[in-house]
Amino acid sequence: MDYKIVGDVMQALQITLQRNEEIYAEAGAMLYMSAGIDLQSKMQGGLMKGLMRKFLAGESLFMSVFRCDTGSAHMALANPIAGKIFPIQLNNTTILAERNAYLCAIGNVDLSVAFTKRFGAGLFGGEGFLLQKISGQGLVFLHAGGNMLEFNLAAGEQLRVDTGCIVSMAETVNYDIQFVGGFTNALFGGEGLFYATLTGPGHVVLQTLPFSRLANRLMAAAAGQGHRDESKGLGGFAGDVLGNIISGD
Repeated sequence: MDYKIVGDVMQALQITLQRNEEIYAEAGAMLYMSAGIDLQSKMQGGLMKGLMRKFLAGESLFMSVFRCDTGSAHMALANPIAGKIFPIQLNNTTILAERNAYLCAIGNVDLSVAFTKRFGAGLFGGEGFLLQKISGQGLVFLHAGGNMLEFNLAAGEQLRVDTGCIVSMAETVNYDIQFVGGFTNALFGGEGLFYATLTGPGHVVLQTLPFSRLANRLMAAAAGQGHRDESKGLGGFAGDVLGNIISGD
């Protein structure tokens, strides 16, 4: 299999498959495919894992399986949000990823559900009690919002992260939460009440624009449409008036 990731935002994953090669993709991710590719919907991993993905992790019950029936054929999958697509090679290893991060995989890759080990991390960590568990031998493609930042944490090395910004981490990374500390920080810091704490060893991928954060900003903007932003003060009011005069409104 050959692949190329194209675009800056809203990226596409272009793939060339050889005869009998298969790609397991999240349902609804296809952008296009050429002749010679057979598409089937399968419940990857069996009924139980499919039901767990559907009702516990919020994923689709069935996955789209693209199989090349000719010498070679090409296709593409699209990123459903404004962000990046990136590959992770699995060598009989396991990663934990946020829900909805999985795009596709090739090889002997198993996709299931993992529970967070600590109650507090599941309740306040931003990722919920459930994560996607991706393991096996093969190449996995994940997607997330904004740009990606990667870290290789040494044993005992700790990283404090804004909740919701975690895309994936090696199974060896310990995931927990930590109170931000201080009454003023908690109420007025703007960073929430808790950090997610990641302790190595292991590989970690973070996203700069979680979809939940973008959605909250859009909802706040929509709710305030037609109402003047009082935080602008007198200067903002004067600027709005001047802008209306210049534009002829």
